[in-house]
Amino acid sequence: MYTSDQTDKLFLSQIDDAVYLCQQRQRPYFFSFMSERKQALASRHLDSLRFPSYRFFGGYEGSERSVLGLWFYDEPDDAQFPVTALEITFRAADKLTHRDFLGALMSLGIERETLGDILVEDGRCIVFIKSEMKDYITSQLFKIGNAGVKITEASTESLPKGRGEEELTCVVASLRLDAVVAALTGLSREKTKSLILSGRVAHNYLPCDNISQSVGAGDSLSIRGKGKYKIDGVIGETKKHRIRISIIHYR
Repeated sequence: MYTSDQTDKLFLSQIDDAVYLCQQRQRPYFFSFMSERKQALASRHLDSLRFPSYRFFGGYEGSERSVLGLWFYDEPDDAQFPVTALEITFRAADKLTHRDFLGALMSLGIERETLGDILVEDGRCIVFIKSEMKDYITSQLFKIGNAGVKITEASTESLPKGRGEEELTCVVASLRLDAVVAALTGLSREKTKSLILSGRVAHNYLPCDNISQSVGAGDSLSIRGKGKYKIDGVIGETKKHRIRISIIHYR
């Protein structure tokens, strides 16, 4: 069984191998779908290698799970990514959830890395997959639980909203990690410090145990047990010179 550090080292060695193959073969190289954490690790590593010609794409702008593409000399092109969107329709009364669709797809023996985002609304689901899995899924999936489903290739022009978002406004003493996390969680300064030092807070998808880490607009924070947040922007200062920030909470 690999530890987390060993798994990360193995993953980064796979990035090294892919860069080598891309340069040797002089053609694009594509990975499978990655979590946001792996995307952050890969991006940091590729930047350290001074390899600029890469892009993450999950089938639509703003996707959480994305495929990493490497290019030898061309500009990254979304049309080249081996990503397909499938639309799965069902009776709205069946009230199927993200978990239902993920479970049904995994029960076909499909690896999680071949699946991207799964966006669900009443009567319709859009699932992003590695293109190589399209024929297998469409030929094997006819039911989700007891609900009959129909599968077609999807347009990405109109997507289900996926999970909801909540807009918040917080007032903080500073843009330090501990100050922002305290405002989001309502915890005391000491409990917030303990939360961060125990590795339960991720800044831009990577664990951060530096309580004085600066955060800013566009940064993402994941707090174990509390959810995921994005710093949408700095609104201004209060009369007492505290900072007012806008937050997006992904529910």
